[in-house]
Order: sequence, then C-alpha cells, then structure tokens
Amino acid sequence: MDGDVYVTPRYLAGSSSHGDAGFAPVAHWPHHHLDDGPHQLVVTSPDHRIRIGWAGDDYDLWTISAAPDAVLAAKWTATANQNTPAELVGALTAQLARDWADGQDQFLETSALGWAALAPLLEAGWKRHSFDHKSVRYLAPDGLAGAVIDVSRDGDDAMTLWAGPAGWGTRAEITFSAHTPNHLIAATARAFTDPAPVARWRQNLHPRLAAGAHLTPVVPPVPTPRDVRPRIATRPPAPMASVPRWSTTTPSALLPTRPPAARR
Repeated sequence: MDGDVYVTPRYLAGSSSHGDAGFAPVAHWPHHHLDDGPHQLVVTSPDHRIRIGWAGDDYDLWTISAAPDAVLAAKWTATANQNTPAELVGALTAQLARDWADGQDQFLETSALGWAALAPLLEAGWKRHSFDHKSVRYLAPDGLAGAVIDVSRDGDDAMTLWAGPAGWGTRAEITFSAHTPNHLIAATARAFTDPAPVARWRQNLHPRLAAGAHLTPVVPPVPTPRDVRPRIATRPPAPMASVPRWSTTTPSALLPTRPPAARR
C-alpha cells in the first residue's frame, strides 16, 4: 500500500509525487520518454491522436489533448497542476481509453460546454455559489472544492475544477479548454465526488490539506495461510549433496555415471 493514511475526500489528497494512478488506465498504450522539452513522458493512443504528457517538474504537471489526426492541432486540451491527485486525472484517462477502444471517436465530440458536464457535481449536492458577467461558480458542500465556468465558454479555461485552500502547495486545478466533450468533464467531475478514499503518506501531506480532510490509518492486511502456502510451494529443492565453499571439487555423487563397457 503506497501510504500510511487514507484521505477523505479524495480531492484533498494532493499529489502522490508520481503519476501511476493517472497512467494506469492507459498503461498498455505507447510510452515515449523524452529528453528535451517540458514533458518527460508522453503516452499516446496507438494512433497518436490522444496525447497525455507528464511534466515532472512543472506547475502544469499533466497536459492531455485529442486531435482528429496524429499531425493535426488538438481540438481540446485539459491541464492539471502539480497539486492534483493523480486519481482524479485517472478518471479522465480511463474514459479516454474507453472512448478510443469503442472506435466511435467520442473523445472528439466538440459540442459546446453543457450542464451535462456538471451533472455529477449537482447530484452530489454542489450548489451555485456566485455568478457575474465573467463566470459562474459552484461549491462542494464542505466549501473545499468548486467549479468555475467561463460565461463565454470559450478559450483555454472554459471550465476549471479545483480543490483545496488557495496556495502554491495546496490548490489543485484541472482546467478544460472550450470544446472539451461534456462526458469527459463529467467523468473527471465524478471522480471528485467518489467517496472512496485514497492512500497517502502522512508526512508528505500538506498540513492545510490534512486539516480539512478526514484521515484514517492504513492497516496492512494480515497474511492468511493461503497467502503463505504458495511461498512454501515454490521453495527450491534441497541439494543432493553440498560442496564446501572453499572447494572446487565436485562430489562424486553428483558426477554423471558412465555406462559399463561393453563386453567383447
């Protein structure tokens, strides 16, 4: 278990310092390790139309996009910063993997941002907090997460999902550009409302996140006889004879025997 405490709600878990949970749904896709450029790793769909970039030392840790062709510009882009739990990103990459496998190119449906994208949040009790001529804002019941919708619904930040107190080391943000398919935003929003906790190391959790979250110890499972039995079964057989560590002589018991000479 990669952690000693469970964090609830999961959107206050912060980064796990690695992107395993975000890449797990697309682990079977081609991986490209880059020496130059902002992204150290880029995972692409087999046809290279979906790109998932990981920048291990940048503020925008994740950059995810989709294009109608491998060499064409992206139709939409999503970014997640360095404080975003990888489990939330994993909800988006999992939906992308399903869309690509389905073969219907749903990940390219660039309809205008609709309320369908907010449905999981509204069902979980998120309420409209404020609105003005620029944006509409929604808040989670605990006030520690929210959604901001650009009224123009255009540009690179048409919708932002955030969590945690404001600050460089605490505020998580996932931003979607205009024309991101609604069902992809909804899949990510649903991960925010998932009641299942995520594991983190207590010493690595920012104190301000820990103060707003509910933490419970991770109790390692106790091995059962069934868990131990396979280990016993795979022990190597005991040698027929031993060779002293200081000797280079092979015991005669281990030498191959010669067949008796044929009588003439």
